[in-house]
Amino acid sequence: MKNLRTHGKSAIVWILLGLLILGLGGFGVTNFAGGSAAVGSVGDTEITADDYARGLRSDLAAASQQAGQQITMEQARAAGLMQQVQARLFTVATLEEEANRLGISVGDAQVASTISGAPAFQGPTGQFDRNAYASLLRREGLSEGEFEHDVRMDEARLILQRAVTGGVNVPDPVVNQAAGWLLETRDIRWREVTEDELTTEIEPPSDETLAAWHQANIERFTAPEIRKITYVWLTPDMLAGEVELDEAALREAYEARRSEFQQPERRMVGRLVFPSAEDAEAAKARIESGDAPFEAIVMERGLTLDDVDLGEVTEADLGAAGEAVFALEGPGVVGPIDTDLGPALFSMNAILDPVDVSFEDAQEELRSEVAAARAVRVIDDRSSEFEDLLASGASLEDVAEETPMELGEVDWTPETRGEGGSILGYETFREQAAAVSEDDFAQLYQLDDGGIFALRLNEIVPPTPKPLEEVRTEVEADWRANEVHRLLMEAAEQEKLQLDAETVAAGAEPQQPAPAPEAPANADNTETSDSAAAEDNEATSPAFNEVQNLSRDGWIEEATPDLLTAAFALDEVGETAVVDATDRVFLVTLDAINDADLGSEQATEVLDAVRNQQQQSLQSDIFDYYTRAAQTRAGIRLNQNVINSVNAQVQ
Repeated sequence: MKNLRTHGKSAIVWILLGLLILGLGGFGVTNFAGGSAAVGSVGDTEITADDYARGLRSDLAAASQQAGQQITMEQARAAGLMQQVQARLFTVATLEEEANRLGISVGDAQVASTISGAPAFQGPTGQFDRNAYASLLRREGLSEGEFEHDVRMDEARLILQRAVTGGVNVPDPVVNQAAGWLLETRDIRWREVTEDELTTEIEPPSDETLAAWHQANIERFTAPEIRKITYVWLTPDMLAGEVELDEAALREAYEARRSEFQQPERRMVGRLVFPSAEDAEAAKARIESGDAPFEAIVMERGLTLDDVDLGEVTEADLGAAGEAVFALEGPGVVGPIDTDLGPALFSMNAILDPVDVSFEDAQEELRSEVAAARAVRVIDDRSSEFEDLLASGASLEDVAEETPMELGEVDWTPETRGEGGSILGYETFREQAAAVSEDDFAQLYQLDDGGIFALRLNEIVPPTPKPLEEVRTEVEADWRANEVHRLLMEAAEQEKLQLDAETVAAGAEPQQPAPAPEAPANADNTETSDSAAAEDNEATSPAFNEVQNLSRDGWIEEATPDLLTAAFALDEVGETAVVDATDRVFLVTLDAINDADLGSEQATEVLDAVRNQQQQSLQSDIFDYYTRAAQTRAGIRLNQNVINSVNAQVQ
């Protein structure tokens, strides 16, 4: 194979061929150092600065799209985005180096087929468009020769990757063991130990006990950090009453929304198209005879009502079917009627009266809307004036005196939430309140409704323990809750010991029951007092809840997830566990372990999923080991100065 100039841009090839999913087309790439600089290399295969910049911009665009906001370079650095891009490019370069070493390549025909079949390079006719191809590559800073080389090497990389991982299979015993563990079910008994079972009365705590509890748990009785903030703000609602509106502005708004205020009669309609007029006639006859409603006919065709729903339509929207549908005075079915799609039945489901709201009737609604919109424009127009005041050193108090902005103060904590009409109701203000420092200069920030604000941090009051006198009720309630929980745990542990002893005794006793002792005769032939007491105890003892075939992903409505976890942590049938679920206590006993039926339909799906997951994991590990070995053999070089330069230019 001839010696090809290498760039390690394989990942970019497939991003371009995939309709530029990561948005590369929106970013022009500057050529760094004339294209000769490299951020690193694997053997003789270089990774150029352009490669790295293009990959970094791509991942930034993808991360920003996923987050719903522009990701900064600082955020990208904190998330390790640069390292991810570098790792990917070095892996691609390693495979290219290996392909060159082993002489793996593909012919020109394969390269041409790959490029011509890429949707990104197809024109309106669906055929390969050379102009689109050249334009897209030019925008990405790639020549046709470079890109075609990258396609060729990417095909070679895929051949190499398939060769490394193609023969990897997971042994059946490993898959069966994992699937069996997932599908195993258990039979359990459980109950919650509650406070009304406690026989020990909880006495009120002494002052010394409360004081000690208060000190030992002082973090629970500490006021959070308070940030004392002064702010000025201005919202469209504050200016709405002062905005001057003329009739021309209101009429303009009315015309812009005329389609809302003036609507003809509409109807809710469904349309079901048939292959032939005979099929449509037969369906209509069944509907009229009561044999099957329209909805049943729809489902028989393998469709849903959503599939045939046309929504709200006017008579004109329905074309040839309009007259017949609008002639109905109530819900019904008309047709068959010939349409562009074929003969169809139309189901009319509801009549929507026409809407006729005059300009005079709409004025009040329009006035508030137009006033708010104009107030937003006023605020936007005057924002530079407010910014200039702040930049000149004016205090927030001065700004409030010289402008329509209103002054306010707030003691802010992370738990602070405002009601409607309060600045605390704005997420932007809460974010800035949490981030502002005493050294920051006041600046304007935008609110979601078009308003603006600026703030100043006056003082930070550190977290302060609350005196016992202020929180005595809370401290006593906290102490009592802890004491109840402690006693519940003790009671549960005692019952667990008793249950464990009964389990051991049951295992040691003979299978046939011992003969019952003769009851002493008495005058009224009643049972002995001991037997009656035993029955009373059994009647008053809390009952266990039985659950059969509980799966690992199951749910017990009256309990907590901790109970399910504990049930599957038990190893022996008959074993009991005490479950400490923070503020609740449970007992759970394992009655049976039911092995999975790996021959069932459900098991087949799980086995396939487990096999695929484990095989992908094993292939990934082997491929990673191979790549690392290849990098060690070829040698890696990293140019941090070029990387830093690219990072600086990208941001």
